[in-house]
Amino acid sequence: MVGLAVADAPKGTRRQLKKPGTFYEYNDVRVNRLSYSLLQVFREPLPSVLKRRIMDPIGGSAGWKWDGYRNSTVTVDGKPMLSVPGGGHWGGGFTISTRDLALMGLLVAQGGAWNGTQILPKGWTAELVKPCPVAKFYGLMWWLNTDRRQFAAASERSYFALGWGSHIVWIDPDNDLVTVLRWIDRKKAPGFVERLLGALRK
Repeated sequence: MVGLAVADAPKGTRRQLKKPGTFYEYNDVRVNRLSYSLLQVFREPLPSVLKRRIMDPIGGSAGWKWDGYRNSTVTVDGKPMLSVPGGGHWGGGFTISTRDLALMGLLVAQGGAWNGTQILPKGWTAELVKPCPVAKFYGLMWWLNTDRRQFAAASERSYFALGWGSHIVWIDPDNDLVTVLRWIDRKKAPGFVERLLGALRK
């Protein structure tokens, strides 16, 4: 898989700031900032929001967890609350089973609807796969298969979430597929997709 990291310099080095909307760089800070912003909107811990509004309605297990860092407690309305991070690094992050991850992928593939109920706002999942103006291979935290540069065997309409450790949720609307890969060598993922699609055509 190519084009998954674009930066001027390695992580941890000071870089010149660029005008918003003119430069793309993949990093975890934007996810952590989004989590903190959502905490300010919901005024309750995001794991509670996720459980009540997403995981319980789609039949998720009780085994997933979303932990904060030891130093990520903030005060909201006079109460201490963990501001949970997006990435699973340094003792925090989201831990989830393959089945639960597949359920979440299926929810996205179905346009945010579940058993006739619109769980996510209508049209929201379509926004996830609109190409970023400065990085055509990236949507809203979902990787796109623009020009088939990630998965040559797959449709350009396919898209995927990619997490640390090469956990992948790949959605292929053309074949009505939601596929979850765990701990795969990232370089082997295109070959897996090619073999899977080949098996469907037999």
